[in-house]
Amino acid sequence: MNKQRPQSLKEIFWRFSWLSLQGFGGVFPVAQRELVEKYHWLTKEEFVEDWAVAQVMPGPNVVNLGLIIGSRFFGIKGGLAALFGLIIFPFILVITLIFLYSSISHNPHVIGGLRGMAAVTAGMIAGSSLKLASTFKSHPLKSPLCWLIVIACLICVTYLKLQLIYALLIFGLSTVYLTYKKIPS
Repeated sequence: MNKQRPQSLKEIFWRFSWLSLQGFGGVFPVAQRELVEKYHWLTKEEFVEDWAVAQVMPGPNVVNLGLIIGSRFFGIKGGLAALFGLIIFPFILVITLIFLYSSISHNPHVIGGLRGMAAVTAGMIAGSSLKLASTFKSHPLKSPLCWLIVIACLICVTYLKLQLIYALLIFGLSTVYLTYKKIPS
């Protein structure tokens, strides 16, 4: 893959605007596809690293990601261009939809349609996650241990009902420590 970079603040604004308008129910799969596969601004490994940082920072993940990527290419102005791109059009759309939804929210077809979207969103997140799992091959902990950590975390969160903050602390800090020990100094 030939890595590229955005050519202007305007490009960052419009790309993140487009990304945010596609991200109903979660922008993770869309962000991965757009930033890694379509625009080639990041490698898979860079995306995974930036997404991990964006998740542990306070605030919405995609906003944090936009700030990270925008500032990487154009400093604070790039971060702000990404931020405004992520916010302006969705804000206008959401305000418009609020007025529309209030009049149709009790319609059984609308309720059923929205429930069905949950399955689509879960599938998109799972698909993108599996696609990014290919980065395990080049990770210092290697694939088998990475998969073991993923499975253990899933079991703890899904079946043992471990709160996400504790999963992040336990698995995140453990993985950071193990990776640090594996990297030659």
